[in-house]
Amino acid sequence: MSTGVTISSISDYAILGCGSVGYAVAEELVEQGKDVRIIDRDESRVESLRDQDLDARRADIREPEAAELVADRDVVLILASDVESNKRAVEHIRAADDSQFVVARASDPVSGDELSELGADIVINPSSVIAESALRALESGELEYNAGKLADLVEETATRLAIVTQDSPDPDSIASAAALQAIANHLGVESDIIYLGDVGHQENRAFVNLLGIDLVQWDEIEDQSVYDTVALVDHGTAGEMELPVDIVIDHNESESESEPEFVDIRPNMSSTSTIMTKYIQEFDMNVSEEVATALLYGIRAETLDFKRDTPPADLTAAAYLYPFANHDTLEQVESPSMSPETLDVLAEAITNRDVQGSHLISNAGIVRDREALTQAASHLLNLEGVTTTAVFGIADETIFLAGRSKDIRINIGKVLEDAYGEMGETAGHSTQASAEIPLGIFTGIEISEDTRDTLLELTEEAVKRTLFDAMGVEGGGSEGSNGS
Repeated sequence: MSTGVTISSISDYAILGCGSVGYAVAEELVEQGKDVRIIDRDESRVESLRDQDLDARRADIREPEAAELVADRDVVLILASDVESNKRAVEHIRAADDSQFVVARASDPVSGDELSELGADIVINPSSVIAESALRALESGELEYNAGKLADLVEETATRLAIVTQDSPDPDSIASAAALQAIANHLGVESDIIYLGDVGHQENRAFVNLLGIDLVQWDEIEDQSVYDTVALVDHGTAGEMELPVDIVIDHNESESESEPEFVDIRPNMSSTSTIMTKYIQEFDMNVSEEVATALLYGIRAETLDFKRDTPPADLTAAAYLYPFANHDTLEQVESPSMSPETLDVLAEAITNRDVQGSHLISNAGIVRDREALTQAASHLLNLEGVTTTAVFGIADETIFLAGRSKDIRINIGKVLEDAYGEMGETAGHSTQASAEIPLGIFTGIEISEDTRDTLLELTEEAVKRTLFDAMGVEGGGSEGSNGS
């Protein structure tokens, strides 16, 4: 038997209770060249183990004699199916020597706690181990099945595959699209990465430029009918493209009513980049430096550089990508130059911030570059004690709002939907979201140069009050503090 587990440099082991579990562990340890002593009270079993040239001795693990027989062992594994026997064995071993490392088998959480209290360093529950193993096998099987189905759909493309990102794509969406394009290329299918909005955030522009990712604006495509297969990555709907969607891969649930042939949505993962990394591995591809760097940055961006509660899948995906990524490029992407417009918006947002508890809302006034709101919301999230930010500004007779959150109790996308969903357009998920609201909806006042200042004042109060209410902050938007 070989589980692929590598034991440390410790060489002296003892196994107390050698049923099916104990024998499997003994076999693995011996295969790895360890010195194993087995203690069991069943004489016939002990004789059988000796016939296999194993160091087996007969003793009742419930008695002090068993502890004496393993006193020279560095590690003692107590693996009998009878938990009461295991408890007695732990007691005797701890009474004789407190320095040995003890692993004990439990049958349920209660007996596990009891074994820990008696002195076991590690407690294992075979039923939990089996369940976890079964789930890992199931996940592996599902991934293999999904990869096959995805490959079939991509290979059915007669002319060209359209890989559609978010309208204004963020690093996770861009990286996921780049990964799917690499998979399509691996399968011999030509594709384009398409977006409908703007790549406005300076960090995102740096990301695209430094990694040489080719994005195509939908309105600039002369022959839009060339795409006979459409895939959405980190994105719920094809919107104004009005093309049937064949593939959806995302880490957020979608409210779209379309029924694509292939859907892989995994809310238990923090990023779509993690999902795409799993597919890269399943296809056994040689991941390029550019794609690896993009995916690693996508994961880091969605997990706030692993500061959020990050699932194991995201961590293992990042660990896989790390050796292939260009870390100098990552550093450049994370520290792009800030435009004067962005600096002005950030300064305005800092000055006008209203903090209620750990929630911050700020009015950046009239803005020319609405993507600067996103950067301001991200920067303000670094303020001490702040876990959720929202920065809004006015452009083209519209209120644009960017939200960010690192509070696992808050879904900022849901907050904005609750606050403004009926009066404007919202998009996003648990850590980042945006909203667009017609300016006059709060006031009913016709916009002109004479009414602009009044509108700004009325809008600020209405936006803040509505958003603080949606965040569950009592009295929000009345007399907050700007921290000065």
